[in-house]
Amino acid sequence: MSEPGNYRPVSFTSYLSKILEAIIKDDPTVHSLINDSQHGFLAKRSCLTNLLEFLEYVTKAVDHGKPVDVIYLDFQKAFDKVPHVRLLNKLEAHGISGNVSQWIAEWLQARQQRVVLNGSVSNWLHVLSGVSQGSILGPLLFIIFINDIDNGIVNKLLKFSDDAKLVGIVSRPLEVKELQLDLYTWIFIPTVG
Repeated sequence: MSEPGNYRPVSFTSYLSKILEAIIKDDPTVHSLINDSQHGFLAKRSCLTNLLEFLEYVTKAVDHGKPVDVIYLDFQKAFDKVPHVRLLNKLEAHGISGNVSQWIAEWLQARQQRVVLNGSVSNWLHVLSGVSQGSILGPLLFIIFINDIDNGIVNKLLKFSDDAKLVGIVSRPLEVKELQLDLYTWIFIPTVG
């Protein structure tokens, strides 16, 4: 309980902000940007759909006598590490611009946080990176930010928010090498920094 790293920041936002967040979140254009590999924070997608798709892939491979390797990946404190400028550039590259982009920029950058624990209160600090946990829009912005980690991946990648499974059939040396290259590509992509 005394370890500060065990706690996550949760943002409190106004009702007006939550209404605007919900309008942006429900825009079908925004959801059309997200790859099918993502199962987190999306309508009709869940941890269960992620697991079922994974099970289908592995069962089919095993039924054909093929060995499968699975690599589990996780971004550490991912929501806190999203650089605002890079996120805004990605949104603009996807065609989200104008007033919506400007509102998101102000929503991201005009934040402060403090820690309250057992009656003790820290000073307010400006938030320099990350998306608001506990908000409506934060998780969607995060998955848009990491959406391009699928680029260049040959094998199956399944994501649930910041957790991922990289799955590949490894019955031949070439397939093993492809899975290793996918892992190398995934680890060294310049997405979260």
